[in-house]
Amino acid sequence: MTIRPYVVLSAAVSLDCHLDDATGARLVLSNGQDLDRVDSERAAADAVLVGATTLRKDNPRLLVRSAERRGGRTAGGKPEHPLKVTVTESAELDTTLLFWHCGGEKLVFTVDDAAPRARRTLGAYADIISTGPVLDWNLALDELGRRGVGRLLVEGGGTIHTQFLEWNLADELHLVIAPLLVGQAGAPRFLSPAAYPGGPTARMKLLEARPIDDVVLLRYAPKQRDLSPSAEIRLSEI
Repeated sequence: MTIRPYVVLSAAVSLDCHLDDATGARLVLSNGQDLDRVDSERAAADAVLVGATTLRKDNPRLLVRSAERRGGRTAGGKPEHPLKVTVTESAELDTTLLFWHCGGEKLVFTVDDAAPRARRTLGAYADIISTGPVLDWNLALDELGRRGVGRLLVEGGGTIHTQFLEWNLADELHLVIAPLLVGQAGAPRFLSPAAYPGGPTARMKLLEARPIDDVVLLRYAPKQRDLSPSAEIRLSEI
């Protein structure tokens, strides 16, 4: 029996729940202390996953920055950096992106229609796996489990976070709230409308609330939702 990875979603958002603004430049929502915390999360993960849109827009390297943490990984028998994973339904990814040219192993999940193109253009940089006619996160997690991934850090973007929460596949949500207001209609949002488990009255369990300089980290357990009627706050109680 394949053991799926423990899935941690990680995102930083503005007070009005945007991941970025609508300009071409990346909006830095977090701060130095929190970015160091994220680096420690990467160091603790066996794989880091982002969507293709995030790769195109942000061009991230997705590496463990701290030399001490990289040393701790190798001392424990792990590679310096986690496996890097992306998902694409089109295989339209530039091969000059930093993602392909630094760190260790890479893996691409795609769909049947895009798999030939993915293997042709990206096969020299990564393993290519099709999950079938549509993107199937259950098959993707099973494949990661077979590859020995015990902890998966998902760093975005909004579509990916939405799907993991809608499919009830996230074990933890790490949400950092930044003291900024984006206020732009075209700016990407953290989550999209979806049929989330339990509906709008299902309350997640709060694991931690911690100030980190001028941002706040909220850790939730999405699978631990209170679905009982008592979870609802009625108008008469306000």
